[in-house]
Amino acid sequence: MTSARTSPGRRRFLTTVAAGAAAGALWASGSAQARPEDSARQAGGRGAKAAPRPLYLGTYTSEAGGGTGIGLGSYDPADGSVTLSGTLTGVDNPSFLAVSPSGGHLYAVNEQADGGVTAVAVAEDGSLTVLGTRSTGGQAPCHLSVHPGGRHLLSANYNSGSVAVHPIDENGALGERTDLVEHTSPPPGPGQQGAHAHQILTTPDGGHVLAVDLGTDSVYTYRLDTGAGTLEEVSVASLPAGAGPRALAFHPSGAYAYLANELNNTIAVCAYAPETGEVTPGTPQPTGTAEGVASYPAQPLVTPDGAHVYLSNRGDNSISRFAAGEGGATLTLLDTVPVGGDWPRHIALSPDGGLLFASNQRSDNLTVFTVDPGSGALTEAGSSAAPVPVCALPL
Repeated sequence: MTSARTSPGRRRFLTTVAAGAAAGALWASGSAQARPEDSARQAGGRGAKAAPRPLYLGTYTSEAGGGTGIGLGSYDPADGSVTLSGTLTGVDNPSFLAVSPSGGHLYAVNEQADGGVTAVAVAEDGSLTVLGTRSTGGQAPCHLSVHPGGRHLLSANYNSGSVAVHPIDENGALGERTDLVEHTSPPPGPGQQGAHAHQILTTPDGGHVLAVDLGTDSVYTYRLDTGAGTLEEVSVASLPAGAGPRALAFHPSGAYAYLANELNNTIAVCAYAPETGEVTPGTPQPTGTAEGVASYPAQPLVTPDGAHVYLSNRGDNSISRFAAGEGGATLTLLDTVPVGGDWPRHIALSPDGGLLFASNQRSDNLTVFTVDPGSGALTEAGSSAAPVPVCALPL
């Protein structure tokens, strides 16, 4: 995300719609069909057609042409075909989604001036019920995650540069906010007017919470008090001035993470020390995008086996593929492939790592790729029309 849509890629905030509570309005019809040659290859490598799995999509309800809530659909884990079937309304600007550890609840940010987070119950038959919305205490929350214990929701307010904590009760509903931490130091980087928290997540060991801030060129480490629901700052890692760190993803070892730097178009390997929570960024390296093309990396991903790392590139409209070596300590660029759309804001892997979903914000489509289990190579399997897709959550 660059700054408030006066720069490329920053989201517009238009008039939001009033919240409703009903689910089921048609969202987008049709399905993505795998090419015959891909289906034949998958039949040999991924097995027979499997039962469809749930797929949720985030969007901007306040943008022209955007969706009317959380997009609902399913996908075939064998061939990547997607069917988009409905909408959960009553959730404004659900631009990022996360699921609880049990799978019984879905959480969405409400990315707008008066920021919020919404809880949704997921019944065994797949039906959804909106449980309610709580204020994040900030503006334009763009990311959230559920603490592994399942009793706290963490969110990042982009425009106001703060992070929030909400308790989750035994029914999955959200309680009143228990903490709000503003990023007041270090000062904003070049061209930034303030802090811009872009991501918040728990480290794989569960001992710390990391917040990535594009505005201050920093990654903050916190310790969560699970009793009080409060955050205590432990350390702050600095990136080169103007790097604009956006999001990171951990290697399965838990010792390294890969950080996408939006503003200087790089990716950096970061070492993580579980004992202290300290994050140590390495030297940023190129993303492999074309020379002369303004490109803004968005989302890094790591395969379940830790062998490969992917990075979506907005502007270049591609996905970079890297080989992770030395236990995750190094990245080697292998190639980039066209994403099949415009402005891939978000990419996500299916739980088994066999499929990659790319949300192309400006071309209103979701592309699906099969992932070669050995080389990590991506092959496009299909594309579905979707209104301003900005997040995919395949379960």
